[in-house]
Amino acid sequence: MAKQVINKIKVQAVGGKATPAPPLGPVLGQAGINIGEFVNQFNEQTRERMGEVVPVEISVYDDRSFDFIIKTSPASRLILKKIGKDKGSGKNLVSKAGDITRDQIREIAEEKMQDLSANDIDAAMKIIEGTCRSMGVHVK
Repeated sequence: MAKQVINKIKVQAVGGKATPAPPLGPVLGQAGINIGEFVNQFNEQTRERMGEVVPVEISVYDDRSFDFIIKTSPASRLILKKIGKDKGSGKNLVSKAGDITRDQIREIAEEKMQDLSANDIDAAMKIIEGTCRSMGVHVK
């Protein structure tokens, strides 16, 4: 008989540096996951993305086993990395956090394409541009 999924959890952790400490530990503990096993597997699989925020979707099965899918970093983090800032503008209409080029937006859209609900690269670029606008990043 196939294992039945009893819970799906979405968390974000720093690649290669996840620890059982809060906020990750309590979330996994409530789901009945072996926290140490998850942290070891996650850190091993995200070693090349050290220091980057990595979203993970965890499926918990009825026998308390689990598997997880690693997603690409959030678009906002990729945008901030491209413009070299720590955070966006708190008042996106009044002040701008920085500038980004269409080529940089295309690179981000190509990287995020598998996680976006876009049919082609142009639609993906429009999604990323919208994120830029909401963060106060000027698109050149």
